[in-house]
Amino acid sequence: METILAIASRRDERGTLPDPLRNEVVLRLLDAGRLSGSSKNGQPWVFVVPGSRARIEELAAAVFVPDNILNAGLVVAILVAGKGPVSLDAGRAAQSVLLAAWAEGLASCPNGIADIDAARSALDASEDETPVIVLSFGLPAKPRDPNVRSAAEWSERANRKPLEEVVRWLP
Repeated sequence: METILAIASRRDERGTLPDPLRNEVVLRLLDAGRLSGSSKNGQPWVFVVPGSRARIEELAAAVFVPDNILNAGLVVAILVAGKGPVSLDAGRAAQSVLLAAWAEGLASCPNGIADIDAARSALDASEDETPVIVLSFGLPAKPRDPNVRSAAEWSERANRKPLEEVVRWLP
């Protein structure tokens, strides 16, 4: 899939099947995060994949929409440590993983953390690690073909502010 088509056609999707994903796909997604750029190449992240149902339920209780986590085929939390723009770096890594998932035909959704302390506990985070975001992935309940439209058509149909409202040109 072309990059601009992946960006234009990707949508957050909460409707996933709970079937576990193939290990080789999981590794490609995690590698996409690992390869992301970061400030001064600090790579301040760690990707945590909860394996047991009890751990997933504990983490689900810490996010804003628990069902996204409970019904996912794969859950990945991104934790950061250090100073500087580490949250920005986590966002860059998250977007890379989300786009890689879409290129694999997977649905995905970023999940905000409602209770940092509960997330920290569920993820066995060390004192210097902060959970930033939890990503949920799965086979889409309603498959969608990005190739049914061009990137320009996806862009026109997107529920986004017009470019004129979000870009300011300075002399």
